[in-house]
Amino acid sequence: MAWYPAATRMELQPESDAQPAIRPTQFILHSVAAPWTARRMYEYWRDSTNLESHFGLGYAGDLAQYIGTETRADSNYQANRRPDGTGAVSVETASNLQHTDPWTDQQIEQLVRLGVWLHHHHGIPLRVCRSASDPGYGYHRLFRAWSTSGTACPGDARVRQFNDEVFPGIVTGATGQLPPPSEEDPMPTVINETRAGGPTLQPGAYTLIPMAYDPPLLQGPCSYAVTAYATVKGEPGTRVQMRFHDLALATGRLSLDLPIDCGVIGPDGVLNAQVSRNGILATNEQLRVEIQADRTAKVDWRVMRALRWTP
Repeated sequence: MAWYPAATRMELQPESDAQPAIRPTQFILHSVAAPWTARRMYEYWRDSTNLESHFGLGYAGDLAQYIGTETRADSNYQANRRPDGTGAVSVETASNLQHTDPWTDQQIEQLVRLGVWLHHHHGIPLRVCRSASDPGYGYHRLFRAWSTSGTACPGDARVRQFNDEVFPGIVTGATGQLPPPSEEDPMPTVINETRAGGPTLQPGAYTLIPMAYDPPLLQGPCSYAVTAYATVKGEPGTRVQMRFHDLALATGRLSLDLPIDCGVIGPDGVLNAQVSRNGILATNEQLRVEIQADRTAKVDWRVMRALRWTP
């Protein structure tokens, strides 16, 4: 189990000991639809059978942790714990009864600090989740799979704050680099790299694909929007997956994305696979892409198109 040092520990039992372990890959923000303190949230979950979050945050910035971040909490439906053992860390935040009010300045500060800690402690990547299972940061209504019947939580005001203040604050706090591009940013550099040929893919093994003559697609510091394409030839019906990863040159630490299914090779023996990603790279951090096929296949052509913003 992992406990955030800046939160008051109010451990929920038997959930804290009885619920299974997770590997945290996401941080999901909620509104509790009640103007409660962190202690009142603890008392509610302690005395009821309702679902709980890992953290509770009051209007005044009072933050409590109820379950360790490597133990399942049950407020995110299919994101609580997946078959591969990954799961989401969750925080409930005080709000009005309709969860339509904005977060207070004190709440925003605490959410940013907690988000930074989760990045450093658990390696949650600094991006907004691109799918319900994609590692990163999000808010409860972002994906229907995070709620049993869909939800409007949090309200529009907090979604705007997440996009404009909370998530950019987490990125800045975690890296000291640029927040995501905004309308005030300078024009990006346009990158379009093409190269014929490529590696032979052995069944079930990921293979790095350089898009030009070097393994990295991009190197930081920068923010970016990138799409990588690969033409794959092989036996019809061969399934192909791709995934991005970040490599920190100073430490050698590798942060792998979840695989993205690119489809199967068609009757003509060809598949044009592609994957896209938006994000931020810190100084001396590289973005790379890998490819895998479930049978022997061959990469025949590679293309990268990207927009790159630099400090």
